[in-house]
Amino acid sequence: MGTPSPATPWGGALWALLLATFGCSAGQPLGGESMCTAQPLAKYSITFTGKWSQASFPKQYPMFRPPAQWSFLLGAAHSPDYSLWRKGQYVSNGLRDFAERSEAWALMREMEAAGERLQSVYGVFSAPAVPSGTGQTSAEFEAHSRHSLVSFVVRIVPSPDWFVGVDSLDLCDGGRWREQVVVDLHPYDAGTDSGFTFSSPKFATVPQDTVTEITASSPSHPANSFYYPRLKSLPPIATVTLARLPHSPRAFPPAPGLGVGGNEVADSLPAPETPLDCEVSLWSSWGLCAGPCGRPGAKSRTRYVHARPANHGAPCPALEEEAPCVPDNCV
Repeated sequence: MGTPSPATPWGGALWALLLATFGCSAGQPLGGESMCTAQPLAKYSITFTGKWSQASFPKQYPMFRPPAQWSFLLGAAHSPDYSLWRKGQYVSNGLRDFAERSEAWALMREMEAAGERLQSVYGVFSAPAVPSGTGQTSAEFEAHSRHSLVSFVVRIVPSPDWFVGVDSLDLCDGGRWREQVVVDLHPYDAGTDSGFTFSSPKFATVPQDTVTEITASSPSHPANSFYYPRLKSLPPIATVTLARLPHSPRAFPPAPGLGVGGNEVADSLPAPETPLDCEVSLWSSWGLCAGPCGRPGAKSRTRYVHARPANHGAPCPALEEEAPCVPDNCV
């Protein structure tokens, strides 16, 4: 278990109390029967690995105020009748607060309510924030044969309302628990803020939109921080590894800050270099025609660089252009 991001106002003790209160709401799901016939309980480690580097995502990469980083991870083991988030659907008020400001109070209360009312949330878990774009954070949690799905979210910081996560990943395969699952993660837009860039000012989306995946070409706008038209798809911005642990008697969540070892994700591999082509503005208007009366003159126009090339991207074109003209209004 971990503590929230330092940017949040919660203290470690209060966070631990919340998880102790919400994190063990065991119960049987209402509704359809589960297809999982494995032994009732399984314990897992979850390791989140950020791969948000300047080499992989050079466009508008946040260097300060704040630099690229990840919020704390917040997730749940649950049954099929609960959804933390889902592509193509509207986020809850709690997830909106989390995606926009890394605030989890409302989201935690929604999870608690689902556990009490529908008995669909078996346990809530959290892992500490990652203070840079690359790095790892870990936690442990238990899944139940009737609550074999896992979902979580991690906010991209800074961003308008962007996050990564997993939606209803089933850890049970018929009669057995899966030993290890590795998932590549890509950015999603929560649909509550209309900003295009990492540092965009807050601009609420009215009416609210559904959750959409951010790709190399969508939103199709050159200002978008993830817009790389030369790529067919974005490289993974993060990965998550879920590994089954030897079973031990159920207990309260571990103390905040305890990490989990054994992650096999190879951080020693070089980050993929995403080519970023030079981006320039539109041409300015033509300037005045300069030259002596009765003889050919020249006029010029200019443009400026929006983004300099990186990782062998296309170089910048000429920033000034001249054309012949005939001077007027000359003496």
